[in-house]
Order: sequence, then C-alpha cells, then structure tokens
Amino acid sequence: MPSGIENAFLVATIGGFLIGMLGNGFIVLVNCINLVKRQKLSSADCILTGLAISRISQLWVILCDSFLLVLWPHLYAIDKLTKVVSIFWTLSNHLATWFATCLSVFYFFKVASFSHRCFTWLQWRIRSVVLVLLLGSLSLLFLNFELIDMFNSVWTSGYKIYAKNSTWSSDVSETHYLHHLIVFNFINLIPFLLSLTSLLLLSLSLMRHIRNLQLNPSSKDLSTEAHKRAMKMVMSFLFFFIIHVSSILLTGWVFLKLRGCLAKLVVVLTSTVFPSSHSFILILGNSKLRQNVVGLLWYLNCHPKRVKSLAS
Repeated sequence: MPSGIENAFLVATIGGFLIGMLGNGFIVLVNCINLVKRQKLSSADCILTGLAISRISQLWVILCDSFLLVLWPHLYAIDKLTKVVSIFWTLSNHLATWFATCLSVFYFFKVASFSHRCFTWLQWRIRSVVLVLLLGSLSLLFLNFELIDMFNSVWTSGYKIYAKNSTWSSDVSETHYLHHLIVFNFINLIPFLLSLTSLLLLSLSLMRHIRNLQLNPSSKDLSTEAHKRAMKMVMSFLFFFIIHVSSILLTGWVFLKLRGCLAKLVVVLTSTVFPSSHSFILILGNSKLRQNVVGLLWYLNCHPKRVKSLAS
C-alpha cells in the first residue's frame, strides 16, 4: 500500500495533470473551432495547436509514470514496459520542446525589425523556417531514440537492484550512465540557444525601436508593446524550460544516488510544471485566446443556471 506521502504526491500530480489538460485542451478546442469556421489557421495557431497536443500527450505519460512509481514500481524491472514509456515520453517531450522553440522563433521574425537582407529574406519565409526547424529536429529525435536502449538497461537493472535491496553490480556504472545522461540532455541545449537568441535579438530590436522614437518624437509607437509581449512569451518559455530540463537531469541523478522511487516521484511532479503552467501564459499572451477566455467567463457568470442544467 502506498504511504501518506506517496498519496499526497500522487494527488498533486493528478492536480497538475488536470490543470494542464484544462489549459492545453482549451487551446486545441478554440483553434479547432476556428478551423471549422474559417477553414484555415494562421501559422501561430498551427504552432500553438501542435504544442498543446504534444503537451497533452506529455501530461498523460507523466500521469501514467506517476501511478507506476507509486503503485507498481516493480513493473519498471520489465524491459519492454520501460521502453514503451521511454519512447512515448521522449516523443511527446521532443515535440513539445520544439513546437515551443518554433513559437519563440516565430515571435521574433514577426515582431523584430532589422534591415539586414538575410533577416528580411527569412522573415518573408517564416513558414518555411518553422517547417525546416521541425524537420531538422527529427535528427535529434532519432538520436534520442538511439539512447533509449542504453537508458532502459540501466533503469531496469537499477530497479531490480532496488527491489532486492542490494548494491549496484559491477556492470552498472554510474559514470557511464551520467555521461550518456549529459549527452541526452545536451540535445536540449539547441532549442534553448535558439530561444535565447530570439530573446536577445528581440531585446536589441526593442532598444533600436525606442532609440528611433526618441530621435523622431512625432513617429507613432506601434511595436513597443508587441516587442514586450513577445519577449515575455519567450522569457516564460526559457524559465519553465530550465525547470523542466533540470527536473529531467535530477530524475536520473536522484535515482542513482538515493535508489528510491519516492525521491524520483518528487522530480516527476516538478516536470508537470512546464506543460501545465506555460499553457496559461500562452493563453494570456495571445489576444484571440484571451478574448475567448473572457467570453467564456462572462457566459459562465451571466448564465449560471443554464450551465448547471447542461452539467446535469
């Protein structure tokens, strides 16, 4: 039977799952309704929809992983089950990361203003740029899949040793595992650097824009707020992305050092913060999604009886 602490963490994980499903499900629902009405979606809406769907998948994997850790940790000694969970988690995490990175790059090219020919050429071909980024990320996805077999052998061996309450055998090398873990998470450095570069260039574009306004007071200020809003979106992604990647790193490290499922569950709970919380920041930062939220809240406030009748 799970302990009180394990039950508490499981409840917290379910709460994070429900919050994430609410935010990401709302994004998918709104964009699907717009697709049906207008028969098309903008590039930003397509990226947001792909990001929300991948995060819904990611939340499901995290929820299943949490239940397995609390209720049936011995099942992780089964190599096939560990491999299936790893594949689904790797795929959903990879897609969520790269859709969010593409969104940061998209904000940069849509909002920033530079006179360089290369920037102008890429700005006019922003859809192709996003498509190239997504297709190029497939090579990193294949590299992730290549490392799964190595991780699975360590995880299954580790859980077998943990179940027997014995020490690590000679064929399970912490140094070997940590080296591969560094390579595994080094892959995340590429989307991080892309988003960080977008943020820095947005800051540079904003400073140049403010300087031009000071030199020409009569000119209209149409893009300052757009710059600030885009920078907030990219900064929020970088902030939550750092937390998410750190939790992934800590998962392996905690398991290697503490040999327990409880410590790993804490780290798994932390990994729900990124897919759950970031969706609401995206909703607040998107004018169309924000208007739909306001309209929904207004409807719920003005028609509570009708809502209750529909619920019953």
